[in-house]
Amino acid sequence: MSERERCGFGSSDLALPDDLRGPLKAHLRHLRECYVKRGWAGRAGFGTKPAVIVIDLAAYWLDPKKQIGSNLDAVVNATCRVLQAARQAQVPVFFTSFAHDPAHPPSPHDLKLKMDLPADPGAFFQLDPRLGRRPTEKLIMKRYASAFKGTNLSDMLTALGIDTLIVTGVSTSHCVYATCRDATDSFRVIVPREAVGERCELMHEVFLLDIDIDLADVTPVAEVVRHLEGRKAD
Repeated sequence: MSERERCGFGSSDLALPDDLRGPLKAHLRHLRECYVKRGWAGRAGFGTKPAVIVIDLAAYWLDPKKQIGSNLDAVVNATCRVLQAARQAQVPVFFTSFAHDPAHPPSPHDLKLKMDLPADPGAFFQLDPRLGRRPTEKLIMKRYASAFKGTNLSDMLTALGIDTLIVTGVSTSHCVYATCRDATDSFRVIVPREAVGERCELMHEVFLLDIDIDLADVTPVAEVVRHLEGRKAD
């Protein structure tokens, strides 16, 4: 099994060269240790009332044949593990996807990525059926990277008394990062490590470190699942 296969996600043209992967990850671990010595990367931990948000696990991001899609089956499978535990513990679940609207006024950011979409791209932004979204689980259609910007997500979380947001989905360096950035001032944020990812291996590793240092507790999926299962037992 190659180093690329062991990585488990992403696009082959955006993968780290095999001879760089080990040294880069070692350097990132060293950087984290240096930040910890400076007082960063403290643990917020779980609060008393969590919710789960699943960001943009739809065909446009998950189909390697699509413009910005890639193989993210490992992320979907890990997210499903979190969802199963959350549902059994009756923890609220939210989903997001992109609110495509051809009539929406263009922005300068539209010059950065030329989205190659058909006339009716609705199917591109439908959630992956493996997630098994239930009618009681809110789907938020968003225009921006953050699940909070231009939506009522914060209002809904506050109305439910949520104090901890478990963030899963894609992409680590964009929508996951932006959502964590907006969440961290009001909520404890937990990122299940294996349940986030993106097309570019390098960007994933660097931004996941930044999230762990400054915004959220990056935590193994198994530990997140154990916590949710413990809530069910309680």
